[in-house]
Amino acid sequence: MNPVLLVGMLLAATLALTGCPANPAALADGPATATEPAGSDPAAADEPTTGAASVATVQPEVPQGETTMETATFGAGCFWGVEATFRRTKGVKATAVGYMGGWKKSPTYEEVCTDQTGHAEVVQVQFDPNQISYGELLNVFWENHDPTQLNRQGPDFGKQYRSVIFYHTNEQKQTAEASKQALAESGRHRRPIVTAIEPAAEFWRAEEYHQRYLEKRGLATCHL
Repeated sequence: MNPVLLVGMLLAATLALTGCPANPAALADGPATATEPAGSDPAAADEPTTGAASVATVQPEVPQGETTMETATFGAGCFWGVEATFRRTKGVKATAVGYMGGWKKSPTYEEVCTDQTGHAEVVQVQFDPNQISYGELLNVFWENHDPTQLNRQGPDFGKQYRSVIFYHTNEQKQTAEASKQALAESGRHRRPIVTAIEPAAEFWRAEEYHQRYLEKRGLATCHL
């Protein structure tokens, strides 16, 4: 078996058992760097560096004359799998995983995993509104996690895994609230929807080790 794939499978198994994955490379924390646009070489930023996470915003280049990209931010459990899902979505031009909604400045992954910083693991998405609407992104969000689980997703538990929508505009807030209400009234879930809808706060880009984590390792989901 390919040794890289085997390591990835062992990591995924560790995540399923512990709820917060151990970093096989000692979770070497890296400072923020420019986010790669969707579709670029996944191996380009595979080397971990040292230091704490830094503030960054996904900023893909937009050719002159084309539509300005919009930003959306979602927390739906392990950010590895959430990012992989959005990167496969047509109209999404760039993604970055990171932390939002906490009190500590420049949190590291290890600190967030203690469940003491208040942050959620999130994916920040840049999308072309001419190709996909914010409402359609919300549908992807709802369909790819369980919004009835409070402060956990499957075997992953802790406030960092909470279901949350961070809105960037009042229009996003209204769309998110209407979408959540429609889902609650649809009867799709027997339990109440616990997803929080909050204004976007400072986004702390996660260490480079976590960016496009699954894609770099040829995996599709966080769990076996």
